[in-house]
Amino acid sequence: MAVLAESGSNPDVGLLYDINGLAKDAPHWFDRTMEFVGEYGLLLAMVLLVLWCWWTVRRRGGEDAAPSVAALVWAPLAAGIAVLVNVPIRGFVARPRPFVQHQGLDVLVSGKTDYSFVSDHATITMALGVGLFVAHRRFGLVGIGLALLEGFCRVFMGVHYPTDVVGGFALGTAVALLLSPLAMALLTPLMRAVERSPRAGWLVRGRAAESGRHDALLPGVRTSAESEERDLAA
Repeated sequence: MAVLAESGSNPDVGLLYDINGLAKDAPHWFDRTMEFVGEYGLLLAMVLLVLWCWWTVRRRGGEDAAPSVAALVWAPLAAGIAVLVNVPIRGFVARPRPFVQHQGLDVLVSGKTDYSFVSDHATITMALGVGLFVAHRRFGLVGIGLALLEGFCRVFMGVHYPTDVVGGFALGTAVALLLSPLAMALLTPLMRAVERSPRAGWLVRGRAAESGRHDALLPGVRTSAESEERDLAA
């Protein structure tokens, strides 16, 4: 095969040529779209997904509101810590970008001069996705799906090897999960304190959820529907 002739027996390089080869066959507008999506779009989508999950959690309220919001706070913190952990890893491995060592790649983003392993984009998106999964299963599955798409885009764009992406997934997952118990132990009491605050409580529990909570705590207070039913019965 032509790919094996260019990459030897290295399946990592062979898969790089296979995926990046799709960019050569795609129309120009599709490549430009993938460039934006892989460089900025999916990161923005992950941020919006976290905000959407936070809005859903706070509107729903309940006893799980504070732990869920704590997990959502942990998600971007985990992504930031994972990127910091990646700094010495990149310097130690010192793997050049694939286009530096291999010819014939269609590189969609220029100006990448740093090392390749591991992918920051894959690390950040997977850490956010796993952090979301801790907070809310359905949102987390969507987030993990976006992270997988991010990894594909990085290889498609010709700026990372597949193993760079897999390494980023592993690093983001490890940081988000292994440090999660400590993070939740610290952040959950903080979120409960915020929930009790008259001014900042809306960050954890929405007004509708708060009203429902007060109604449950005050059995002597009747809602308008209950009052009408009792008046009709009388």
